[in-house]
Amino acid sequence: MTRVLIVDDSALMRRHLKDILERRCGCEVMLARNGVEGLAALESFDPDVITLDINMPEMDGLTCLSRIMTLRPKPVVMVSSLTENGAEATFQALALGAVDYIHKPEGTISLNVDRIEQEIIDKVAAATQARLRRARGLAGRVRSAARAAAPTPAVAPPPPGECGLVIIGVSTGGPGTLEEILPALPANFPWPVVVAQHMPGSFTAVFARRLDAMCQVRVVEASGQMPLEPGVVYIAKGDADMVVGRRATRYVVNPMPSGPQFLWHPSVARLVESALHTFAPDRLIGVLLTGMGDDGAAAMTEVKRRGGRTIAQDEASCVIFGMPGELVRRGGANLVLPADRIALQLTSWLAVKEEGRRGARQT
Repeated sequence: MTRVLIVDDSALMRRHLKDILERRCGCEVMLARNGVEGLAALESFDPDVITLDINMPEMDGLTCLSRIMTLRPKPVVMVSSLTENGAEATFQALALGAVDYIHKPEGTISLNVDRIEQEIIDKVAAATQARLRRARGLAGRVRSAARAAAPTPAVAPPPPGECGLVIIGVSTGGPGTLEEILPALPANFPWPVVVAQHMPGSFTAVFARRLDAMCQVRVVEASGQMPLEPGVVYIAKGDADMVVGRRATRYVVNPMPSGPQFLWHPSVARLVESALHTFAPDRLIGVLLTGMGDDGAAAMTEVKRRGGRTIAQDEASCVIFGMPGELVRRGGANLVLPADRIALQLTSWLAVKEEGRRGARQT
């Protein structure tokens, strides 16, 4: 029986979460009203999973989380509001080691909690299988800075008409993984990168700004039609889908209303399928990262079958091996790599040797 500790200052939210987890999942549940009580329950209850509110009196969720990950690391699912401040705090929590987050219902909790019931069940269940990530503290920032300053293989702008596209699909555990991969791309990375990260619409603009501050490449939220440019990372707007296409002589990215035929949004499958209709397969690189389910696995397998290249994140570096694991199971991965080697592999695949470039200029 899964033991879940619910830490929330709202008595109504505690009651609803307890009812859902006991009635639907058969979990054993303990309740705490704030971070102080939550920390005390770590020893006495020893939970398998913790749901943790962010805004609480006496000890807030971020402070409590930092203590949990220091004293007795556990899979933690944050309960976050769908506001810009809520998004900022959620990304801080994920950097501290939280596995995932649940969107706290807006308005009257008793009327709206049913809308997220399945999300609660799925994310708590996934957290029991999650691999904990270490917090990105000073050592992690030093490593990231060293990677950013390190020499990278020489890359050159693609010749006219030879532009390609890197497609990244990711879900649970994605923010921390992307914060490891994207800052390691060089500023002159020669292809555009499009990212479908399963995330609510109010989070993706904040996430794009956060990544842009970390990266040598430019990172933007694709909130409207935009031209695809080398060295730019486009984060799909949350609660919608993203497709790529061609307008006259330019490749573009377009946000689209979420399609009911796809289970997760932004849909990795829909994005990859649109890329296969737009680019020659040998101009595509697909990367499938940590996440629940199988979104994008079939489409990226097709990329490989047609002559494109694909990478699956390896199990050891994933929070959840579901999506990349399914790509591997289908035989759709050219390479299976840990997160910290993916950026270098992408750069190496697109690298042009400096001697070759000099020779070409001399002839």
